[in-house]
Amino acid sequence: MKVIEVKEFGHPEVMELVEKPAPAAGIGEVVLQVRAIGVNPVESYIRAGTYPKLPGLPYTPGGNVAGIISARGADVRQWQLGDRVYSAATISGGYAEMALCRTDQVFRLPENISFAQGAAIGVPAATAWRALFLRGAARAGERLLIHGASGSVGQAAVQLARDAGMVVFGTAGTAQGCSLVQDLGAVAVNHNQGGYDEALLSATSGEGFDLILEMLANKNLAKDLLLLAPRGRVIVIGSRGRIEIDPRLTMGKETDIRGLAVFNASREEVVATHTALISAMERGVLLPAVSREMALEDAPLAHHLVMNDGNCGKIVLIP
Repeated sequence: MKVIEVKEFGHPEVMELVEKPAPAAGIGEVVLQVRAIGVNPVESYIRAGTYPKLPGLPYTPGGNVAGIISARGADVRQWQLGDRVYSAATISGGYAEMALCRTDQVFRLPENISFAQGAAIGVPAATAWRALFLRGAARAGERLLIHGASGSVGQAAVQLARDAGMVVFGTAGTAQGCSLVQDLGAVAVNHNQGGYDEALLSATSGEGFDLILEMLANKNLAKDLLLLAPRGRVIVIGSRGRIEIDPRLTMGKETDIRGLAVFNASREEVVATHTALISAMERGVLLPAVSREMALEDAPLAHHLVMNDGNCGKIVLIP
């Protein structure tokens, strides 16, 4: 089978397309015939060698795939050959024509969701759910601001939050992104325009936001603290560097800054999250947008693109 392999950490071009034997399913395992692979920013950090936890070399990137069960371990009964599934993680790596997974790493893909859309669930939608309801304690009627709402995590968060009865605002960096956010049902503001933070505060009649999901904390966190309502929460989903803030800004309104890493989820949280996401997909609430489909051998280019603003959805590799 064709597979992307990383033999040294570095720039995107360290990823090479190679031939490897197809994996075999052992006890408690299944093999997926991969139809689509989701490309996530975290995979770029790992490939560059800058992520706190790194795999041993060589390795195959990726954990979010969608496809069909093509083999199963002798003890596996909950999955049948031909079942449509998506993965939250893999054993063998996802940038490949076939992927080996534990049975608890795969979930049923509803018939109304394409394989390309399914590749956008495992990390992006699960991150959105964890940010909103597990770390953010979101409640109906609260005002929510999503910084970077046009990306795959942000879009999922808009859809899930509106379904939960929240009042949703979202930022994007382009006119196209703002239009997309608005089409999803959120109030959209361009965060590249001067005074956007004042415009957001004014839109809440000066009351601020109960919850903020932050995709680029190194740029926005200081402003987020000024935008929070009393006892509001900022959930840090992404950051690309350091930032200096005044801790006193959290004191007067007793606000919280909470970090998030979807990989910290307990088994119980993973099951609860994906049960909710499958329900949302079946009800037509969660419908991931795919911004670009690319060939597996174009993984290096995909890693360049995933770090750019304005993707407006998930970049997907097709093996």
